[in-house]
Amino acid sequence: MSEEKRLAAERAVEYVQDGMVVGLGTGSTVVYAVKKLGEHVRDGLRIRGIPTSENTRQLAEAEGIPLVGFETVSAVDLTIDGADEVDLELNLIKGGGAALLREKIVSAASRENVIIVDSSKTVQRLGDFPLPVEVIPFGWQVVARRIDALGGNPKLRHKDGSPLVTDQGHWILDCAFGAIPDAAGLERTLNNLPGVVENGLFIKRCTRLVLAQGQELIVRERTP
Repeated sequence: MSEEKRLAAERAVEYVQDGMVVGLGTGSTVVYAVKKLGEHVRDGLRIRGIPTSENTRQLAEAEGIPLVGFETVSAVDLTIDGADEVDLELNLIKGGGAALLREKIVSAASRENVIIVDSSKTVQRLGDFPLPVEVIPFGWQVVARRIDALGGNPKLRHKDGSPLVTDQGHWILDCAFGAIPDAAGLERTLNNLPGVVENGLFIKRCTRLVLAQGQELIVRERTP
């Protein structure tokens, strides 16, 4: 899969043009894109990046990519990010890397969202991958019970024996809904629960998908 990730990432980088503000996603596939962008920057490409996680920020800085924040720019020209699942309508589940909040903020500010995936990430219907829901630590049990009542069977994500803490200081509930028949409706329902900060359903946000299957690259664009 690593070769597929590299192929998809390097194809996505071809859409980046001089002078762009580029959203830099998070995850193992995006690492290839950030490294390729770093090569281009060292060759003279002028871009500014907005990272979606501290891990990506550190990598981008190491690659010499100039970084900015929303205090200096109001929009992002193009974002390159990965996904944990993508369905036939180019809807996504994201958040396996615990960066879903920043990823959704950057995605919402982007004129174009290029999603890069390997062949293991495509599904007929979202839901095989547990849906991450970012919550504040206070009262997370209340949120978990309400999600459980919706059929989500939430599990608090841990790291090194303690609850995983996101870059924004929140916790993650991984929710096993199974096949999700109405992803847009579930996204709204979850975000209306007090204590939920954001969830990993990205509905109608992917404008272009770059999928690597073996040595073949498939590019799909979302129709309005």
